[in-house]
Amino acid sequence: MIQCKFCKIIRGESDAEVLFKNKNAIAILDINPIHYGHVLVMPQRHRATLVEVPDEELLDLIKATKVVSHAIVKSLNPPGYNVFSNNGKAAGQSVFHFHFHITPRYDDDNIRFVLKLKKYGGDDMAVYAKRIRQQIQSSPVHELL
Repeated sequence: MIQCKFCKIIRGESDAEVLFKNKNAIAILDINPIHYGHVLVMPQRHRATLVEVPDEELLDLIKATKVVSHAIVKSLNPPGYNVFSNNGKAAGQSVFHFHFHITPRYDDDNIRFVLKLKKYGGDDMAVYAKRIRQQIQSSPVHELL
């Protein structure tokens, strides 16, 4: 049996404020929110990252994310919101059960994603595009759709 924090919540072994469920997804309030109303939407089966989520489950995750995003906007009236996901330790993932974050945002919240944007040099952009495109074209269709 998987000992992941989120799996324990899904099995009812840990408390959580469950906001929404459908066949393949569950949405809960984050216990350490960026802002009050910060929600996590995750698959009901353990999947570590986005690429591990089967398509039929992903559709329910996206639908749940849309339903909850709409509810946040209507109930809390934030002027904006973020939907994001961290996949892998290098990306900031701390619980290795895939999940989307939905967090309300406010004009004066002073939260910034500080990025050091790069510029492609020479033909680097074409080289990266070719590598990614080749992988897409060589993957079996059932993996992509």
